[in-house]
Amino acid sequence: MSDALTMEIDDSSRLEVYEDVRARIESLLEGEGDWISAMATVVCELHHSFDYYDWTGFYRVVEPGMLAIGPYQGTHGCLRIPFSRGVCGAAARSGQTQLVDDVHARDDHIACSSSTRSEIVVPVHTPGGELLAVLDVDSDAPAAFTMADQRALEELAAWLGARDWGGGPP
Repeated sequence: MSDALTMEIDDSSRLEVYEDVRARIESLLEGEGDWISAMATVVCELHHSFDYYDWTGFYRVVEPGMLAIGPYQGTHGCLRIPFSRGVCGAAARSGQTQLVDDVHARDDHIACSSSTRSEIVVPVHTPGGELLAVLDVDSDAPAAFTMADQRALEELAAWLGARDWGGGPP
């Protein structure tokens, strides 16, 4: 794995790194049927490829209207997040990516870490539209994420949601 990418580069360079990361993820998960192992692998590859990723993880849908922490890297995360609260809840509730340049400007932000300044949360859906999880990435830098991050993470989430995980995620 190469050195982590800094956020000061342009979007085309970001997308090139995401392409390399995606290729590694696809290679590592070839033949893998376990959803938890897949999430852990994705988180590890993403977290160590971008220096502006300070917390990277999944929140899994565990019951209607409730997310629970899944594999992650970084400091502790919130253990449970209802769909009605926070940026992760908004992504789960709306089914839309949430790209937040300044989390402190959002009244509904849940401060799992006081150092977080910006965040992107991407829903992971099955092809039939069932929400499986949200991929949450926090940065200690303001406005760390661009449309390139959003595009690449949405494509990765769509790929994950479309995979056959040996009967599906639990």
